[in-house]
Amino acid sequence: MCADSVASAIAAERGGAARVELCSGLSEGGLTPSAGLIELTRAAVPIPVHVMIRPRGGDFYYDEDEFRTMQGDIALAKNLGADGIVAGVLDLNGNVDVKRMRALVDLARPLTVTFHRAFDMTADIFRALEDACAAGIDRVLTSGGERTAIEGQETIERLVKASAGRIVIMAGSGIKPENARGLIERTGVGEIHVGLRSMIPSSMLHRNPRITLGAVEGREYQHFGVLQADVARLCRAIAEPA
Repeated sequence: MCADSVASAIAAERGGAARVELCSGLSEGGLTPSAGLIELTRAAVPIPVHVMIRPRGGDFYYDEDEFRTMQGDIALAKNLGADGIVAGVLDLNGNVDVKRMRALVDLARPLTVTFHRAFDMTADIFRALEDACAAGIDRVLTSGGERTAIEGQETIERLVKASAGRIVIMAGSGIKPENARGLIERTGVGEIHVGLRSMIPSSMLHRNPRITLGAVEGREYQHFGVLQADVARLCRAIAEPA
């Protein structure tokens, strides 16, 4: 489960999730969470917590300062008790930057390392698989290079076969209780990555509708979170035959 708050992480664990990917900035696809969020989430849930390491939104080609920021954030996540990190670095030509990813993997150990959906932005997804293996990465998150994992399930199935047990293929994007079991059976993946975010209205009584502080108008009095019931429904859908 992807979570951007302590409450969402707790809901994910209580609903049956096996692991939490902790992020901030989900509207940008996920950014590095704060030290406080990492520390409190780690204390709140017994399941593994994997921390997103992404210094900004946009592409996955980083300058030296951004890369050094990632290294610092990995060291911090380790010190705060993270079980894994989630990162992805590409070169200018859209290939996995094997040298830089190997450096992040070495820094992160003994934590596990997941290559996030920068994998889907590569120039050649099967070459990216080989590069991820060469960099020592434990897992790749992918929608098969398509908008959703359902649309990319044929490619995901091929990736599972090509991985030959060397690296975990985790399917993600657009997975819901209605399609999760079918996707797993079709592709052979052993892990899926889901968001299941629901809109949660603000409890504030005073409101100022004239002002918008973010890029999207009308978001000041609502936020998104994970509900325990939604996670439980997904887990039941996976466990029970259709």
